[in-house]
Amino acid sequence: MRKNIRTEMGTIDWDRITRALEVKHQRRWVPKRQPAKGKTYYNRNEVDAVLNSYQDKLYVFVVSNNRTDKRIWDIISIRLVRLAQRGNISAEQEVIKLIRYTVDEWLDQSSHLSRWKGYDDEIQKHIEGCIYRYRYTGSFFNYVYRTLEYAARGIRPFYLYSLDEPLMNETNKRWIEAVIKDPESGDIGLCRETFSISCF
Repeated sequence: MRKNIRTEMGTIDWDRITRALEVKHQRRWVPKRQPAKGKTYYNRNEVDAVLNSYQDKLYVFVVSNNRTDKRIWDIISIRLVRLAQRGNISAEQEVIKLIRYTVDEWLDQSSHLSRWKGYDDEIQKHIEGCIYRYRYTGSFFNYVYRTLEYAARGIRPFYLYSLDEPLMNETNKRWIEAVIKDPESGDIGLCRETFSISCF
């Protein structure tokens, strides 16, 4: 079996093997201990070998219609994740780029995950963390989703306001007229004297 179940790089495809196990056995799977993060390198050929194997399935990162599509999403992602874990920076960049299509869709569809809007750098850090923490824990798709879902609990969402809107319904003043800069700290904020609250 180990001679036939191989990745595009010629290594044993342990992910394919563990996916065939029952969930209770997947959790007991202990992979060969990876050495501490070694040297990084760029190798686009390794990435292309994975993508070319699934060339007609890459649409799953933009739109996943069913469970089969999500399974393919996982397979491609995990292949790239394994390359990134071996130090291939090209694979890391590619998996982040592809996963962001799906993450952006989640932000639009989930009111809870929509809190991430405006936190692009933080999203990228969490995806990078998922790439290097992921072992044999089932769906990578679900792992990324749950990571962002749990981390979103501590996020204060951005609220968008136009500074051209009226400051209050009873006045002709606009919000832009209440914006001031603190001369001591250099902070920019709203002066709320209109509401009988001191500035800053």
